[in-house]
This record gives sequence, C-alpha cells and structure tokens, in this order.
Amino acid sequence: MGTLSEKKIAILTEDGFEEIELTSPRQALIDAGAITHIVSPKQGTVRAKEGNEWKGTYTVDKHLNEVSASDYDGLLLPGGVISPDKLRTNEQVLSFVKEFFRSGKPVAAICHGPQTLINAEVVEGRKMTSVAAIRKDLMNAGAQWEDSEVVTDEGLVTSRTPADLPAFNAKIVEEFAEGKHEGQHA
Repeated sequence: MGTLSEKKIAILTEDGFEEIELTSPRQALIDAGAITHIVSPKQGTVRAKEGNEWKGTYTVDKHLNEVSASDYDGLLLPGGVISPDKLRTNEQVLSFVKEFFRSGKPVAAICHGPQTLINAEVVEGRKMTSVAAIRKDLMNAGAQWEDSEVVTDEGLVTSRTPADLPAFNAKIVEEFAEGKHEGQHA
C-alpha cells in the first residue's frame, strides 16, 4: 500500500467548509493509503461551499462524541469561512484539537482552517500561513505568519488557498507519514 498505509486521519469540519479543501487533501491521503473519517459535532451530513455557493453534502463518518484524538494519527482542518467559525467556538472541538498537539500528532489546516487553532491556543510561536483575511488574527495570537504556499513547523502544516493544494497535499502526506513530532505541543 502507500506511505500512509492504514494510518487514520480525522477531517474535522462543520457546515460551510470549502469543498475542494476537503476533497482534494482527502483524495491525496486515500491515494497514499490512509483511512479518513469526516468528524463533526454535527450529526448526519455536512454541507460544502464553493466560494459563496452551496455545493455537495458529505456524510459524517464519526460524530465528535464518538471519537478522541487517540483514535487517529493526524488531523486535517479544511477552510471555508463558515465551518472554522463554527468549530472555533465549540469547546469540545477545541479539546479534540488540543489533544492532537499534546500527543505530538501532525495537524494540517488550510485557508480559514487555522482559526480553530487560534481558539485552541496552539499557534503561539509557530510558523504558519493562511488566507490573507486571517493573517492579523494569527499574528495577534502569536504565530509567525508568512506568505508562502505551504509552511511546516514540527508537524503543523498550513497553506493559504485552493491554489496551494498541490503543495499542501504533498506536504501533509509527508508529515502524516513521519508521525509524531517532538516539537508539536499544546
């Protein structure tokens, strides 16, 4: 099988994620041999967007109440404006995210996805990128923001927009394959 043979990756999302920021990385992970689960605090299905338009509906594989970070080898946070805004105000989501950092597991976030990481209080001192709209938010939370297609810091992978997906996808496969990172912490 691939580099991620049998590794389990949680894709944490809510209604309003940017469709390509879930589907493209998910396919790259599956192609590398990973098992992916869409995890959500919402039951049943989550709805995607493409820009301002509502798009596809995706089945939630695992409700957040059913899982813990110990069930997974890595975490992916797709962007979009609405989903990260919902996730970042949910204490159960923030606890789930923090546990990945505490256990040194790789975490990847694209576009607005890092907003959830800000509220989980795991960005201080970390090298990161994001969509330009949340650059100041990350900097105010103590992140070292840079305008690059993909930034990696001890198992934390971030990218700006769908245009960066080829680089983001390659890097998340690499980081998830490496496994735990000593410098990844809450």
